[in-house]
Amino acid sequence: MLHLIFQSPIETAILERIDSGDVVVFLENAVLSILQNSVISGTLTRLLGSNRLCVLSDDITVRGIAPNELAKGLEIIDYAGLVELTVKSRIIQSWT
Repeated sequence: MLHLIFQSPIETAILERIDSGDVVVFLENAVLSILQNSVISGTLTRLLGSNRLCVLSDDITVRGIAPNELAKGLEIIDYAGLVELTVKSRIIQSWT
């Protein structure tokens, strides 16, 4: 499953619904919640063990976030990468 998370702050309940092997993309203001010292950084580290976690490059650029400010292990993707993920995923869940 592909999870598109737009919500900020990100509720822990959403992250608890992510199953092993799911892909997560943080978009829009959700990128503000995935910084290295964020409240959910421990949860993100745990999820990285069995999931692919991505962030849209344009969304961090627009918000003035440098890649090295993000939680370690997040993959930065562009719009083409986002489109590729949506095409490959049978089920897409949006969290707004």
